[in-house]
Amino acid sequence: MTYSILYSSKSGNTKQLAETIHSTLLENKKEITGCFSINDSATTQEQLEIISNASCIFIGFWTDKGICEEALQKFLQTLEQKTIFLFGTAGFGGDDSYFDTILKRVSALCPTSNTIIGSFMCQGKMPPAVRNRYEQMKAQNPTDGKWDTMIANFDSASSHPDTDDLNRLKEQIVSIL
Repeated sequence: MTYSILYSSKSGNTKQLAETIHSTLLENKKEITGCFSINDSATTQEQLEIISNASCIFIGFWTDKGICEEALQKFLQTLEQKTIFLFGTAGFGGDDSYFDTILKRVSALCPTSNTIIGSFMCQGKMPPAVRNRYEQMKAQNPTDGKWDTMIANFDSASSHPDTDDLNRLKEQIVSIL
């Protein structure tokens, strides 16, 4: 069986997950045909075909408005009769039901001929500009407690993905190999 990894990472969080998957596959002596970022302008159509031809494809994403970004959406829709493992990060999170909702949306993009063998999501740190925006909104609406919640979530996300997240991912990958 051959394995490939394709991911989209805006702030490096999902890249950390992809690197963990890559090293886990290597540790378990699995044949990896490619590990590419769809955001990299050097990722060519030929590389996407290499990924598409793998027996199992690990597909990673960062969350944008509750789903993966557009380039990855388009790629997912091209896959037929593949074995897929989805993984991702979301700045707002910490709640498995929220992660499950995102994974369902992303899974729904895959044609039904594919088999999704697993998935993993964790919280990911966000850029400081996000916290600044939350603080500005709180200043404009000081009685709206929503902004305190958003700031607390931002602070909680700042350490993710952490060692525990990466270890849980590794365990999940090993369990499907």
